[in-house]
Amino acid sequence: MSVRKFLLPVSSPASAAGALQTGLMLAKRWNAHLQVLHIRSGQEFAPFVGEGMTGAMIEDMMSATERASGARERSLGELFTLAAEAADVPVGEALRGRDEPSASFTSFSGREDEVIAHRARLADLTIVPHPQAGEDVATADALHAVLFDSGRPVLLAPVAPQETLGKRVAIAWNGTANAASALASVMPFVRQAEAVRILVCDQYRRPGPSGEDVVEYITHHGVTAELVQFYPRKGVTGAGLLAAAEDFGADLMSMGAYSTSSRLRQLILGGITRHVLEHAHLPVLMNR
Repeated sequence: MSVRKFLLPVSSPASAAGALQTGLMLAKRWNAHLQVLHIRSGQEFAPFVGEGMTGAMIEDMMSATERASGARERSLGELFTLAAEAADVPVGEALRGRDEPSASFTSFSGREDEVIAHRARLADLTIVPHPQAGEDVATADALHAVLFDSGRPVLLAPVAPQETLGKRVAIAWNGTANAASALASVMPFVRQAEAVRILVCDQYRRPGPSGEDVVEYITHHGVTAELVQFYPRKGVTGAGLLAAAEDFGADLMSMGAYSTSSRLRQLILGGITRHVLEHAHLPVLMNR
């Protein structure tokens, strides 16, 4: 298995900068193509349109929205160009498929969640900026669009860029089908890693294969993995998981997302996935 195409949806320069560096670093590592995707939405003004607004007022609002969208697109395009030059990654769609890294910047119009989910279905891995990077709410929407409507893995970029990614891989394992999907997606990184650790916890485990089974499976790929038990921190399993990954010095972690309950329930009551999304500083590869 190899990774040949990355997708990176961006919505604002503040949140895109760190994720761009992560995406370009991965493109160079895998000699892959990074497609940076910006969605132009003409519906940003819709929630503010109500009774009493004249046609002229609505037209003015639409014009202002288009100007703001155009300015944001230009800013993102300039940021992309500068980042690609700094990373020494050639730019252009025609370069894809070659045994060298490449990148491109594309804009589409439409509903952001739909466009991202559809494009992600034909990407080996979709990278999304961290929701806390620039406090951009749209990045969380992009992450959920990939997780719930693409059938493909998503990589949550770190808030701050890292010098390495995938040298020390932590695999959060609880026996679920979601965790197995994440394991399959992270295997290209596992086979190139310097060290791999399987993280298990009694409070996290669900019916399914054990951590020992995962260690045995990985040996078939010529990789030796270490099995380590972690424990909740102050009663919070997600905090214990992140602490265990940090103790290992992991620069990449994989896990199944929203595997113990519905997304709505986790958003309301909290859960391991939500805790990791809010508090992780390292890149996290997720699958459902």
